[in-house]
Amino acid sequence: MEDYGNFEKVGNLGFELPRNDEHIKTSPGDIILYQGNMITIYYDENSWNFTKLGKIENITKSQLLDILGSGDVNVTFSLNP
Repeated sequence: MEDYGNFEKVGNLGFELPRNDEHIKTSPGDIILYQGNMITIYYDENSWNFTKLGKIENITKSQLLDILGSGDVNVTFSLNP
């Protein structure tokens, strides 16, 4: 994933997922599907038509930036049963 617009990390999935876009305002920790083939982790606010996938709870912009750092980052998503 790479920084984009000073408000998110974005990465291309390499495939498409089904979308359910709605106009939403993001906040730090939101995990968003964009255009069906990109996944984003927001560390700041934005407003657009997105499919919200999830949320990293109880985290601030500053904490996310500390974790994600600057520049490119590899991120692994998993589901806990």
